[in-house]
Amino acid sequence: MTAGIHEPVPGTAQVARPEEVPGADQPGQPVIDVRNLWKVFGAKASEVPRSPELAGMSRKELKSSTGCVAAVCDLSFEVAPGEVFVVMGLSGSGKSTLVRCLTRLIEPTAGEIWFQGEDVVHASEKSLRELRRHKVSMVFQHFGLLPHRRVIDNVAYGLEIRGTGKAERMKRAGEVIDLVGLSGYEQSFPDQLSGGMQQRVGLARALAGDPQALLFDEPFSALDPLIRRDMQNEVIRLHHEVRKTMVFITHDLSEALKLGDRILIMRDGAIVQIGTPAQVVGAPADDYVRDFVSEVPRSHVLTLRWVMRPPTPEDPTDGPVFPSTAVIRTALHAAAATEKPIRIIDNGALLGVVDRASILETIAGPGEA
Repeated sequence: MTAGIHEPVPGTAQVARPEEVPGADQPGQPVIDVRNLWKVFGAKASEVPRSPELAGMSRKELKSSTGCVAAVCDLSFEVAPGEVFVVMGLSGSGKSTLVRCLTRLIEPTAGEIWFQGEDVVHASEKSLRELRRHKVSMVFQHFGLLPHRRVIDNVAYGLEIRGTGKAERMKRAGEVIDLVGLSGYEQSFPDQLSGGMQQRVGLARALAGDPQALLFDEPFSALDPLIRRDMQNEVIRLHHEVRKTMVFITHDLSEALKLGDRILIMRDGAIVQIGTPAQVVGAPADDYVRDFVSEVPRSHVLTLRWVMRPPTPEDPTDGPVFPSTAVIRTALHAAAATEKPIRIIDNGALLGVVDRASILETIAGPGEA
């Protein structure tokens, strides 16, 4: 393992910062900055974050002692510009509560939320309306389409609420309908569309206002597996085209690994681990995460950077060449065809080499098919 690379040494619980992630467009101020965020439900909710004793209790102990339920417990994280930040957890982990706190659809109990340097927690009603109408759009699991309105009117609805003129909003709606692959369905009603097509309408509606960030709350959970896969690919395509910052909520590990530049794993309202897909699979923070990723084929997720070593003078100067971002499985045939190590080269610079033994060891690891 090469020291100083992005992925941690297996067995550690390092956290990937936004500036270390390929999906982050640039370092500097995060789009979303969450600090020590709490959401507690119950009559004594405000007491919990202020009391070290209560804050240190398990969810079950807190419920028994105070009658309160801590849905979000002292969460801190940042989301970089252009990043796809996935929040993953089982039902009841607090992930949907968290995403609703980001725009104060649910009021936080304590902590800070900053959006592009603006204080969301203490924002005025006017500032909050501005945030929801112009800066952040949300895509929900159950579509939320207006059944009596045609597709183009559903897509343009947010612009209509803003007060945008009809000609301008129809033009913009037509552009994003084409962007999400629904050209020809502008005059259809929602009940004439499949579930996947309805969710494309939801995506188009969210994009119509040209927001700086998109929040997805388990948007594909109700879809059939094949349609769900298509919609995941659609999100990836749209992200490449429009480069929006995205926060994506899911309970599905494969979806998280497919979409996320980084993944935050929640359990009982708290953070268990934040990391790139490779970090989560290759260096799970604890047994909970380890069990989550136990069936994941490591060679499908870990990159060659994960298993490379420093080059030595004895290494051949020829042989297969791959970028550090290539996942291990893409190098299997090359490794099998030669005794020479694979050279890892980025931007013309030799970063390291990968021996066949390292690849075989990774394939033989837990969770490999």
